Amino acid sequence: MTRRESDDPAAAHGSVALVTGATRGLGLAIASKLTAAGCEVLLNYAHDESAARAAERALAEAGGKVRLLRADIGRPAGVVRMLDEVRRVHGTLDLLVHSAGTYHPAPAAAPHIGRALRDGAVALGPLLYGAGRLSDLMTPGTGRIVAVSSTGAHSVVPGYAGLGMAKAALETLVRYLAVELADRGVAVNAVAAGKLADGASAVLPAEAVAGLVRRTAVGRLTAAVEVADVVGLLCRPEAGGLHGQVLTVDGGASLR
Repeated sequence: MTRRESDDPAAAHGSVALVTGATRGLGLAIASKLTAAGCEVLLNYAHDESAARAAERALAEAGGKVRLLRADIGRPAGVVRMLDEVRRVHGTLDLLVHSAGTYHPAPAAAPHIGRALRDGAVALGPLLYGAGRLSDLMTPGTGRIVAVSSTGAHSVVPGYAGLGMAKAALETLVRYLAVELADRGVAVNAVAAGKLADGASAVLPAEAVAGLVRRTAVGRLTAAVEVADVVGLLCRPEAGGLHGQVLTVDGGASLR
């Protein structure tokens, strides 16, 4: 494989990117953004083979260079196998976007412990279980790690306690890794997404969606492509001065 095919050795074009949870929803939007920028994208998924094949086909038909990489990143062995496979095939990794997540609604006062722990394991996944490998795997000087968090890490959302705690822990881990990987020239940051328009009506009653829209400065919920655009910005060479930051993409909802 030819690496760094553009004249700019730090440009995204020709880079190898690994996106977790890449075959549906926000992860697929991020993968689409990166393939459009000229990256070869490794599409991580855990279980749904048919959705994975459909995503691979759609991105390839749009001109993207993609490859499926199945691994359960909520388990240490899954993360280790995934990162070892990346090293075996590509040697180094330019971009890691961790967007995979699971969500099991439950009140904080009556949590389902097993499901909450699963949400936490997936949320921390590659950045925790793979931390020892990432320091050597990411391309020195230009490597980028971007974690997808949620505004629910900073506010109380009914039923969101388990995942909210997990995302708050993820943002803390981002800050620590940012400091420890900065001397290798690897930038680690996060994007906190507000409630996405894509599928919001499937998990929230209509009145709750309407309330969110009223509170949002732009008068609508955030689109997955808007979050993907900000992830793409953090992957660019010009974002190399950002370390340990959490950029909020919620249409201004958190300002009110």
